[in-house]
Amino acid sequence: MMRNATISEQRVNIDGQRLLRRIEQLGNVGSIPGGGVCRLALTDADRVGRDLVVQWMRELELDVAVDAIGNVVATRRGLEDGPPVMTGSHIDTVRTGGRYDGNLGVLAGLEVVAALNDAGVMTRRPLAVAFFTNEEGARFQPDMMGSLVYVGASPLEQALATRGIDGATVAEELARIGYAGAAAVGKPKVHAYVELHVEQGPVLEEEGFVIGAVEGVQGISWTEFTIEGQSNHAGTTPMRLRRDAGYAATQIACYARRLAEEMGGNQVATVGSLTLSPNLVNVVSNRALMTVDLRNTEEGALQEAERKLFAYAEAAAATEGVLLARRTLARFSPVAFVPELVARVEAIAEELGLTVMRLPSGAGHDAQMLARICPACMIFVPSVGGISHNVKEFTEPADLVAGANVLLRLLLELAV
Repeated sequence: MMRNATISEQRVNIDGQRLLRRIEQLGNVGSIPGGGVCRLALTDADRVGRDLVVQWMRELELDVAVDAIGNVVATRRGLEDGPPVMTGSHIDTVRTGGRYDGNLGVLAGLEVVAALNDAGVMTRRPLAVAFFTNEEGARFQPDMMGSLVYVGASPLEQALATRGIDGATVAEELARIGYAGAAAVGKPKVHAYVELHVEQGPVLEEEGFVIGAVEGVQGISWTEFTIEGQSNHAGTTPMRLRRDAGYAATQIACYARRLAEEMGGNQVATVGSLTLSPNLVNVVSNRALMTVDLRNTEEGALQEAERKLFAYAEAAAATEGVLLARRTLARFSPVAFVPELVARVEAIAEELGLTVMRLPSGAGHDAQMLARICPACMIFVPSVGGISHNVKEFTEPADLVAGANVLLRLLLELAV
């Protein structure tokens, strides 16, 4: 017999072994050497992963809905109708991803439902577990695409028309893998959103904390630079006569690093992609295509970094006599999570005897998009060595279970 949940519900606990088994099973989908995972959004591997998670959702007797951008929302009914308390994340990965990034948040959400089912506990509000399409942005840009569409911050048709790094469009691939859903985008409305995630950085481990109460997410600025120069012979062309696109690109790349170091604080800069053409050892490059990822917790500082980078890039191109074009791939302002929810994460961790600290997120997450439409927060657990987006990504099993138990109790509080 189902019974009503109470805030002080103590008899419901996560089944750690069940959670770990599901993480392992999903990690085997798209597995690559070294223990990592490659499930780029809307690939065949992503379809297999989606099918597995949806199967688990249905086994838990959740009502599963797939919307037009491929977001999957599974709802556990409450004693009353109304907007659900939602948790979740994503299951797509980068090309050399780990087993925990995104996956933990989705599978911990399913484990919360399983634990409540096992205990016969009903919540007043419905509970929903979601996974959002193309969070990583590794195949289609921008990142957090599914959650952006969900909250109305990106037009559906624009997202569907997005062409990926392999030439396919989002619409084509959703149809091909069977996840072009019929559910309305942005439904259901959300009462509150909580996301459990691995930190993807070194802070919690270095400082000796098990739980991170995430205060907010850094602002993100992704820019693509296209540089057009002139191909010429590497041996016969004097340096003074070169229009070297590759040289201009490396100047910009080095400046991005210097800029972050000079600004200090939370400013970071990364050149993650750089392609030269014709990419031959004895030919001056006539074209360079590169990206720069800037992030900061303060919007004003992020804008300053953008201004300085763009000005330097223009000057470097002019000095080398090459043409420069730039386009924005993604631009998100910093997000602050609801202070009361951050405080509850902190308090619940302490009640469970877990060490906890407050910190910002350096990575982007679906939670920062959901924060536009409802109260939202995040819970972090440590990443060993601060390693993520890497096949060696790892979080200790005890920490995974601890984070899931904090998630369980906060969701119960919000749903009673």
